Amino acid sequence: MNTSLYLCIHAAELPAQALLRLRPDLKMQPVAVLDGRPPTETVSSLNQPARQRGASLGMTRLDIEGMDDFMLLRRSAESESVARAVLLECAATFSPRIEDVSKDTICSFVLDITGTERLFGPPEKLAERLRAQLATAGFRVSLAISANFDAARLKAATTRGITVIPAGDEAATLATLPIAVLDLEEDPLATFAIWGIRTLGELAALPETELVTRLGPHGRVWRDLACGAADHMFQPIESAFLLREFCAFDTPVDQIEPLLFIAARMIDCLTTRAACRALSLASVAVHMKLERGLEHRNMIKPARPTIDRKFLLKLLQLEIAAHPPSAGVLALALDAEAGQSGKVQLGLFAPQLPEPSRLDVTLARLKAIVGEERVGSPVLQDSHRTGSFRMNSFSVPTKVSAPHTAPVRMTLRRLRPPIPVRVVLHAAKPAAFRDWESSFEITAAYGPWRTAGCWWSLDAWDAEEWDVLASKNNTTPIACLLVHDLARKQWRLEALYD
Repeated sequence: MNTSLYLCIHAAELPAQALLRLRPDLKMQPVAVLDGRPPTETVSSLNQPARQRGASLGMTRLDIEGMDDFMLLRRSAESESVARAVLLECAATFSPRIEDVSKDTICSFVLDITGTERLFGPPEKLAERLRAQLATAGFRVSLAISANFDAARLKAATTRGITVIPAGDEAATLATLPIAVLDLEEDPLATFAIWGIRTLGELAALPETELVTRLGPHGRVWRDLACGAADHMFQPIESAFLLREFCAFDTPVDQIEPLLFIAARMIDCLTTRAACRALSLASVAVHMKLERGLEHRNMIKPARPTIDRKFLLKLLQLEIAAHPPSAGVLALALDAEAGQSGKVQLGLFAPQLPEPSRLDVTLARLKAIVGEERVGSPVLQDSHRTGSFRMNSFSVPTKVSAPHTAPVRMTLRRLRPPIPVRVVLHAAKPAAFRDWESSFEITAAYGPWRTAGCWWSLDAWDAEEWDVLASKNNTTPIACLLVHDLARKQWRLEALYD
């Protein structure tokens, strides 16, 4: 049986980290996060440069504005929720057993990493890989590893970097920590202050019997915590895999360049998270919160699932350019749907053409020029109307069907748009017709075939179709389709038979 081993992830100042993880340009600048109703906001979170400049929690907006070169941001609950989910998702790649020990503005998780040495190597290597992955996602965290659950939790909350506590050294490692890390109430804290107990080492040195006599059963629990020997019933949580990124802006964004700058970082995070699970992005839904309470939505859906960051950003740029928001953007959210990337057999010296990424970019540019309803794959509609179809978004089929050999038949080639003609009737049948340039004599006419429908809408039709053989100046005859639009009293040459 392996000895229990726990790793604690401690991310302090989550409100600030959630807002700055997608904005690396602000990480070296003093940033204060304000919470509350204007104008009585107070500082709820700070980054490290702000603390070095002398800022502290609880300062009013007026106080922080009196300090030079400070960036003030509004606290965003949705940004914190997404950041917490991303941090939990990164942790879940190293252990499925995770307990949430977060409190207030601190995001903290404890992982049960018992028996993971064969997968990730020694605990130090696992901690280094986890910290690097969290740094890529934009988090600054401290990690602690111990055989005792609470020892790892307390050490991670009071140190920086990575700390590995050897088995049996928990009490010595925790001895220098202040007693405030136990998060005690005011009465026991005052009692310990009167006794002169300021560190966990001094608390652990007290005799257990006398301590329990004076403070009750809680005294034993606090002493066990100080010794690194407290028992804990592990309560794992279930982490849901949700590919979502959110960023709130302090001021409305009116131009596409700064919007794409943030979107590029968000797409990087989405593709990295999907790649960690051997997945790709099948689609990305873009949701923008605009000024005046408006909303704007876009959707990018490549022909094949992909994790190509530059390609997805290019599709997003073309989509926003074709459908720009009607007002300044206050918040941007990207919700991605995961999919399996297809396997394409490449050539010996060049990739198989056309490449899906180039095809998607070309289709997006065509849609911007001619309109979305004119680009895609034609699909016949369930209607009796001749030539009725709609355009669906183009997608690469996952399965290639075997070629179907059909008997040779006459082909009907539609003329788009149809050519208006003038028709001469003889005995209620077409006898001749004339287009813009020439006259044709009809040698045979078959019909009429009546079609009508949609009488309840503006798209109603009522027409007669005639299959005719016609010739020009006794030359080789042509077979064509003439249509008499009874509703509009017009004749049209709609197709030729090849």
